[in-house]
Amino acid sequence: MISKTPIKGPKKGFPGLHQLPGVSFLKKDCLWQRLLLASALFIVVFLILYFSVLPDRVTLDVGRPSPTTIYAPKEAVDYHATELFKEEAAEAVPEAFDFEPAIMSEINKEFDSFISSIYEIRQMEVPEEEKVQQLVNLFPFEIDSQSAEAFITTERSELEALQFDIEGIIYDIMEQGVKEQGLENARRQAVQEIELLAYQKELKDNIAEVVKPMVRANMIYNEEVTVKAREQARHDVEPVKILKGTRIIGEGEMVTENHMAQMDSLGLQRAMADYDIFFGLALLLLAIFLVGGIYLYIHEKEVFYSPSLLLLLSIIIIITLIFIVAANFFSGFLIPTAMGIILITVLFNSRLAILFNVILAIFIGIITGGEFSFMVMALLGGLVAAYSVTKLYHRSDLTKAGLYVALVNVLVILSTFLFFSGFKLEYEFIKEFILGMISGVGSGLFSSVMAIGLLPFLESGFGLTTSVSLLELANPNQPLLKKLLIKAPGTYHHSIIVANLAEAAAEVVGGDPLLARVGAYYHDIGKVKRPYFFIENQLTNDNPHNKISASLSTLIITAHVKDGVEMAREAKLPEIITDFILQHHGTSVIAYFYHQATEKEKKDDVCEENFRYEGPKPQTKEAAIIMISDAVEAAVRAMSKPTSGRVEGLIRKIIKEKLNDGQLDESDLTLKDLDKIADALTSILSGIFHSRIEYPEKDLKAEIERGAQKTNAVINKGPSG
Repeated sequence: MISKTPIKGPKKGFPGLHQLPGVSFLKKDCLWQRLLLASALFIVVFLILYFSVLPDRVTLDVGRPSPTTIYAPKEAVDYHATELFKEEAAEAVPEAFDFEPAIMSEINKEFDSFISSIYEIRQMEVPEEEKVQQLVNLFPFEIDSQSAEAFITTERSELEALQFDIEGIIYDIMEQGVKEQGLENARRQAVQEIELLAYQKELKDNIAEVVKPMVRANMIYNEEVTVKAREQARHDVEPVKILKGTRIIGEGEMVTENHMAQMDSLGLQRAMADYDIFFGLALLLLAIFLVGGIYLYIHEKEVFYSPSLLLLLSIIIIITLIFIVAANFFSGFLIPTAMGIILITVLFNSRLAILFNVILAIFIGIITGGEFSFMVMALLGGLVAAYSVTKLYHRSDLTKAGLYVALVNVLVILSTFLFFSGFKLEYEFIKEFILGMISGVGSGLFSSVMAIGLLPFLESGFGLTTSVSLLELANPNQPLLKKLLIKAPGTYHHSIIVANLAEAAAEVVGGDPLLARVGAYYHDIGKVKRPYFFIENQLTNDNPHNKISASLSTLIITAHVKDGVEMAREAKLPEIITDFILQHHGTSVIAYFYHQATEKEKKDDVCEENFRYEGPKPQTKEAAIIMISDAVEAAVRAMSKPTSGRVEGLIRKIIKEKLNDGQLDESDLTLKDLDKIADALTSILSGIFHSRIEYPEKDLKAEIERGAQKTNAVINKGPSG
């Protein structure tokens, strides 16, 4: 019994997104669910990163033995040692002084004024005793009359010579520069040099006492220049680094202040929470989430508005991050970033994978303490993984992707070792290099193995149809395809040709060629129920439609769509493949039986709607392409003389009819796309259905006999050597 019960059509949306019971609680475009997912992902990623960067804490007390041997878990600056070196460098900078030449001039003026006063007193026309008294009053200190008298009785030339020598002594001392702290030494030097002069003792001693207070500091301390110079010296000191793996303290060794300072620099001795790490990481992660969210909103709206896809993306990120943290305990070169990138590329697309490749590289930088080589390897390996699985033609392509990643990892490891360390024939270097190479290869292979293992669970859990699923469905050993081959061989052959046509057409218009091919394989599986009612499966001229009415024939023909949907759902085919079965005829008219009905009855009495498929119309490029390819293949196969020109004309005619009938209105195809599709179909069908040369029977028989003789000769000769 053939039912006319309507079949529920597909919904438009992200290809492959079909809710399964596991995620049925997630609703499309539910804001609170998306916010909840984003918040949960933020918290989980934050906790993973936060606890992975926190070092293990050890409690030490100064003056007590260390309970364990401690090595630096990362590279850090030894702030205590660095500060000591800075202080030493600052103290080594001498104080800056400004030389004041004006002080020398002032001293000369004072000394000249004093000597001039002596000359004036000597020239006074007063008694000798009065001159002596005035000289006594001239000196700033007390001198006896005998010393004063010596300045009056001494020849002027001798006084002038004494003046000249003393000015020379003052000049030499002041020219060297006199600082405040060296003032007493300078005065003592002046007195000593004056005493060595060959003059009367009374003259030298008293002049020395006069000159002594005149000598004063002419090097003035410049505090600003000194402070700047010392700050520069502190700045020029290179930070003292504690290298990763450096032994800080041994078990049982007494703890000193220096040990405590190094522990504090490494973050191993803090009693309070690491608020700087906490808030810094939170802000960085917030920036990453904002950038990622904006990208999804602009370029991946289907993902942005789908809680199911966001949940899937979150699971992939968390799983990858856990593997990254675990691998880092052994070697940073073992980190399997490519695993997550392969999963995102296959389940979503390569653009999204490249974005998250950059994000994961940042996470790796955080986890490994900013190790440049690990970040570069993750970034380049992830890019290669994304490019390798963008188009999958075989399941083995996933394994090949792992090999490509391993090869790139080896190149990155080799380049970073040469760049940062140079090649050394040393045991430690060779050991580290070999371990790095093994880890890099292991990372690539492990990534592909884990991606292959996780894909089926993620696909089934979220109802996604990926390229891998499509490749499995394209296997001729699939039960439905084997059933189609056995029960409806003509339809099977027709489906194979339609698949080739659809794949080529999808390629030229930017569709999914693999999806179009697999959809074409299954589009007519409903014909298995009644194969003999379809012309391609009729081996004789006995057509069952000649014995029934046109309306009943229409019911039988249109039923293959519903039958196909039922068979597809029983076989648990993906909904996206079931959509092709539903849509490949759209709401087209079964023209042959409609015209047959109008010939037997009045045209006005025949309702065209009764001779149309139930639909829906094709919703995607691929579904529309299969509709066109299906109609074109059947029409060209029925042509008596399929020349290239006639084939092209027929193809364009069919496309125009489908377009005028509105069958392509709900697909994304443009007029330009339809022109490209026509060219692609013409090229293939002209090669398949071209006219063949009819060989004369005699020549054909002779050719067959020659072929048989060659075959027998090979069999009789047997295998050689």
